[in-house]
Amino acid sequence: MSGAHAHNLIAEAAERLAAPRVSFEFFPPKTEALETQLWDSIRKLEPLAPSFVSVTYGAGGSTRDRTHRTVARIVAETKLKPAAHLTCVGASREEIDGVLRDYWSAGVRHIVALRGDPPGGVGAAYAPHPEGYAGAVDLVAGARKVAEFEVSVAVHPERHPASATWAADIENFKRKLEAGATRGISQFFFDADVFLRFRDRLAAAGVAAPVVPGIMPVTNVKGLKKMADGCGATLPGWLARLFDGLDDDPDTRRLVASATTAQLCAHLAAEGVEDFHFYTLNRADLTLAICRIIGVRAKEQAV
Repeated sequence: MSGAHAHNLIAEAAERLAAPRVSFEFFPPKTEALETQLWDSIRKLEPLAPSFVSVTYGAGGSTRDRTHRTVARIVAETKLKPAAHLTCVGASREEIDGVLRDYWSAGVRHIVALRGDPPGGVGAAYAPHPEGYAGAVDLVAGARKVAEFEVSVAVHPERHPASATWAADIENFKRKLEAGATRGISQFFFDADVFLRFRDRLAAAGVAAPVVPGIMPVTNVKGLKKMADGCGATLPGWLARLFDGLDDDPDTRRLVASATTAQLCAHLAAEGVEDFHFYTLNRADLTLAICRIIGVRAKEQAV
């Protein structure tokens, strides 16, 4: 894509999409320093008035307490609407329902319901807890029984690694919707056509529920490749080549990341996408820059 064409795409997106809707994902911090970094990021992104902010839940429920504390603090100290991630792994229905009731009592009204990765890590065999929810479909139904939660679920624009066929993958999403989910949030991807083809597959299968593209600004290709391989996402060769020789140049990596991610968002916006979910990695700088490029401003700066 030429620089002029990219500029035109971004300009056209800003013109036709006066107020893109955005949401942000954070993860619960492990240390005091990371806690400070997280809250600096939250404070910087809060003025953009996101639709919601999600907080992840570690493998096997390993961050349950930290996730709950982070979500509760967001409710108490900000105007943001938190969406708490919740998984089926390593917990009984009674335990999970207790977490759901605690979230509701804390003022949380939005859940991101996920099966979760096996305790052995991505690629290991998954076995449900003997007294737990079997998977995301059951978890969605269970959450809706506990309270009137809004429920988001995961979708994979390049097909879930455990799905044998596209038909099976889409049927699983349909069952989540039938159980009470309201939207899908996609796994990250780096080629707009990947998401657009997925959107076409859903439409052909009669799925009308909204699906929000998950956007991951790339700065560390080596680390990202391992993550992408685990979730079935393709890291394009052209994107990897842009970062060749930049291992010791973080400033240039951030500039490349902001340019390529803004182009991705602009392409999607030109195809009618109006919502973007950013995987922030608890850092605000890149997400802020990309949001500005695609026309998202703090409320007092909006035009």
